[in-house]
Amino acid sequence: MFIHQQILQKIKEYKTIIIHRHVNPDPDALGSQVGLQKLLQLNFPEKTIKVTGYDEPTLTWLAEMDEVTEEDYHQALVIVCDTANTARIDDNRYTNGSYLIKIDHHPNDDIYGDLAWVDTNSSSTCELITLFALENHLKMNAYIAKLLYAGIVGDTGRFLYPATTVRTFKVASHLREYPFDFATLARKMDSFSYKIAKLQAYIYDHLDLDESGVARVIITQDLLKIYNLTDAETAEIVSTPGKIEDVKIWGIFVEQEAGHYRVRLRSKFIPINEIAKKHHGGGHPLASGANSYSLEENEAIYQELKKLAKKQRK
Repeated sequence: MFIHQQILQKIKEYKTIIIHRHVNPDPDALGSQVGLQKLLQLNFPEKTIKVTGYDEPTLTWLAEMDEVTEEDYHQALVIVCDTANTARIDDNRYTNGSYLIKIDHHPNDDIYGDLAWVDTNSSSTCELITLFALENHLKMNAYIAKLLYAGIVGDTGRFLYPATTVRTFKVASHLREYPFDFATLARKMDSFSYKIAKLQAYIYDHLDLDESGVARVIITQDLLKIYNLTDAETAEIVSTPGKIEDVKIWGIFVEQEAGHYRVRLRSKFIPINEIAKKHHGGGHPLASGANSYSLEENEAIYQELKKLAKKQRK
């Protein structure tokens, strides 16, 4: 039996299903989580299906969470979408159900769940949820298609990143057959606020770039307060350094309220996820996250990136 069939069989066995995703959600996390919920509600209206986690203010236009009680987890099936490791699962009650399924496209470094569907060749978890629907001949509607399409667009950088495959385009094409407002969605995902524009200008003006094409910028708490930005909103500028032709690898170091740094690492073609793993993180070969606990560790990460780039040039 194929994995998508095994997952469907488990879904049929449970009356209550609770779906989680990772903290600090992006469109793929939210799209796959709520897209799966709406898909199952449409096809199994007799079941109770809820989504849980923090309502990220920058994404409430796409979907919002449900109120989930402790009692809801009794004899429930729990599904975690788009989350590579247990430390990043939003809402730690994910262990309170009777059975746990993991659906993800990140490297499977943290193996968890009673059943796991991990496909690192997929552009996004939304691509996997769409395949799940197609392979199991499940009904879909325009809102479900919108959620899943948004996640694919988000995780592929509008079909720019290398993880975009022929299958990705086929899946996206299928979703576009549904009558959601594609133009409005595209404009929403491509636009940003004036304060984000000002932060982008700061990044271009303060970016450190060495001769090997490695760049970095540090965003302090003071800077976030000046621009009235949250940590989550800084996700909108992650791709900014990569628009510069000379930049090959870059890191954005965002100071957190607790004093440590959230590190977003990106690369155009040289894998950087092993460096992320060394610094309390991980992710995709060309898009990873890490954590730094001092300015010295920030510098160490930057030096490791430069060393990696220079090694590739030889």
